[in-house]
Amino acid sequence: MHDLVIFDCDGVLVDSETISNQVMVDNLAGYGLNLSLQDCMSMFVGGTMSGVRDTARKMGADLPDDWTEQIYAQIYDVLRAGVPVIPGIPELLSHLEEQGIPFCVASNGRREKMQITLGQNGLWDRFQDVIFSAHEVGSAKPAPGLFQTAAQHFGAKSPVVIEDSANGVTAAIRAQMRCLAYAPHDDGARMAGLGAEVIRHMKDVPRLLGH
Repeated sequence: MHDLVIFDCDGVLVDSETISNQVMVDNLAGYGLNLSLQDCMSMFVGGTMSGVRDTARKMGADLPDDWTEQIYAQIYDVLRAGVPVIPGIPELLSHLEEQGIPFCVASNGRREKMQITLGQNGLWDRFQDVIFSAHEVGSAKPAPGLFQTAAQHFGAKSPVVIEDSANGVTAAIRAQMRCLAYAPHDDGARMAGLGAEVIRHMKDVPRLLGH
C-alpha cells in the first residue's frame, strides 16, 4: 500500500505546459531561435529554466544575462490570465483525503509560479504546506533528491510519483519509486521506456493504487 502520492505540478495538476512553452517559443524567436511548440515541449518539458537558457544559447540564441528573470516574468503574466486544472485532479485529491493518504507536490518550478497556477482553482489551499521546489531543495529532476526529500519529510516507505516528463520519470526511478506517467496526448512510449506505468486519465490512479 502506498503511503504518499507525490505530484509534479505543471502538466499533472494544472495544464500549464502548453501555455508556458508557447511563451518561450515567442520569446526565443525574438532572439533568433525559431522552434515549433512541439519541438519546444519535447526538448524542455520537465527541465529547468537555466537548462533552457543554456540549450538555447548552444542553438544560437543570443540571450541576455537576465533572460531567466525575463522569461519567468512573461510566463507568470500569461499564467495569471488563467490555467485549467487537469481533468480528474480535484476528484483524485478528494479520494486520497478520504483514504487518509497524504500527498504533496515536487516540482522543478519556483514556489511563486505554483502559487499563481495552483492559486486560481482551490489547489493552493491543499498544497501550500507540502510544496517541494527544486529552487529551495537544491536538487532538480532528473536527479532523485527532490523526491527523496519529499518522502523523508513524510517518513514515507512506499511513495508513488505522478509525472508527465522524461526528466520526472527518470528522477522517480532513480529514487526507486513507482512512477505513473500521465500521457493524455500521446502513447507515453518514451516514459514507459524509462520505467513508468502510463496513464491516460487521473481517474485511473485509484485503481492502480489498489483502492
